[in-house]
Amino acid sequence: MIDPRALRMFHEVCRAGSISGAARMLNISQPSVSAAMAMLEARLGGPLFERTRTGIVLTPAGEALRARANMLDHLLRDAEADVAAARHGRAGPLRVGGTPGALVSLLPGAIARLDREYAHLGLSVVERPDRDLAGMLRAGDIELAFVTTAIGAPADDLTERTLSRDPFALIVGASHPLPDRPISLRQAQDLRWVLPEAQGGFRRQLDALFLVAGVSIPRDVVRCDSLLTTKAIVRDGLRATILPIRVAASELTAGMLRAIPIAEAATDRSVGVRWLKARELSPMANRLLDCIAQQP
Repeated sequence: MIDPRALRMFHEVCRAGSISGAARMLNISQPSVSAAMAMLEARLGGPLFERTRTGIVLTPAGEALRARANMLDHLLRDAEADVAAARHGRAGPLRVGGTPGALVSLLPGAIARLDREYAHLGLSVVERPDRDLAGMLRAGDIELAFVTTAIGAPADDLTERTLSRDPFALIVGASHPLPDRPISLRQAQDLRWVLPEAQGGFRRQLDALFLVAGVSIPRDVVRCDSLLTTKAIVRDGLRATILPIRVAASELTAGMLRAIPIAEAATDRSVGVRWLKARELSPMANRLLDCIAQQP
């Protein structure tokens, strides 16, 4: 078994980029760090890095170990934070990330439920595109990733769970001339559009809707990955977009936007969560998932 103290030392060597830099950060002697790294390499059966004039260069084995060292560092940091939170009656901490639409669909109601249960809630939320979230999970930067699900099989080291389904609708401003009756995308192909740019799960689902309708992707399109900006453009002009109903719920309720049923949208959009198979979820992460599952 790898000595966890040596793994933490290796983490500091990677952060500092040199043996001497890690020794300064750890406030120990350089020979002590060198000896620990030599023992770690002997235990693993090969070099983890090459020494150069400017520092170290990780070998493939070193790159693989660095990911685990990062996870250990996050685990120890989280353990300390968990104990401190419990001592002060706080829930958490929990760090999650996700795409904007998935976060909007799943988190607000769950956080409201948690706020009724706990006096203090330690939750950090970051928005990121699909392509960044798996790496953040593996690095330990987040524990849960909220994404569009049921698009394809997740990576082998990730677990995916669908938590909610939400029908797509054509979203237009309150003063848009389109009537509220259901419309085919074939009828709507000449509209002026706002659609996502990022090549993630949500973009693939929208492209599939046009494919099912037998029409090409519109040419008059403003590409925008910000939900807030997309809804503002549609609200204040004559462009249309396609969104899940729940994502536009606030503006629809306020009468700023209108939702027109799409004839081809027989399949709802699925949203859910992914996490690392190798990482046992924290009590706070499990409680958050329970709260989401209890939402109507």
